[in-house]
Amino acid sequence: MTTILVVDDEPNILELAKLYIEQEGYRVEGVGNGNDALSRLDTAKPALVVLDLMLPDINGFEICRQIRKKSDVPILMLTARKEDIDKIVGLELGADDYLTKPFNPRELVARIKAILRRYQAGLRPGQAIEVGNLRIDSSQREVTIDGQPLTLRTKEFDLLATLAQNLGIVLTREQLLDMVWGTDYYGETRTVDIHINHVRDKISGSNASIETVRGIGYKMVLKSQAVTS
Repeated sequence: MTTILVVDDEPNILELAKLYIEQEGYRVEGVGNGNDALSRLDTAKPALVVLDLMLPDINGFEICRQIRKKSDVPILMLTARKEDIDKIVGLELGADDYLTKPFNPRELVARIKAILRRYQAGLRPGQAIEVGNLRIDSSQREVTIDGQPLTLRTKEFDLLATLAQNLGIVLTREQLLDMVWGTDYYGETRTVDIHINHVRDKISGSNASIETVRGIGYKMVLKSQAVTS
């Protein structure tokens, strides 16, 4: 049975989340602090983590950072604050989505299911793509530059592969959200910008480039073909 780890120090939130998530056939592990969350991650091996930002011992940002050092498990972050900076920092650290408190428990379940569908589907295996010295092998989900492997998170890989498959074609942020995150994604186009920046840094040693087309979106080109937009 698929396990969901819910991390929140409010007992009523844990109970509500447990009730609605288990109704959908998932198993729920609930913990109330960061240290328990990190230890339970290894034993429960959850398919997804619902992570509150404000916890009594370790804040959600630090937990997210520590999880990402050793796992690519999807993370849905909960925040009681509506400031965009919290959402942006969470995405920067590797969270897959966020939900602002108070929330409708049905929306929580819908987001969990949507994230799991996207994560489990991933990118369909296919022929390896080569853009200059950058090689993207979808069947093995491996990326190399001159034969040297790169480490990319799930959505970073999918974003890179999507741009490479559409070499030279401008894709809007909305198109990239649909193609990489799925049409049922609830987040903002800012998510695309954050992931683009991460991918750019990681492929900087290659002769492939992700160009910004102002007011529209992004395209991948060979650096020899790059033109300032």
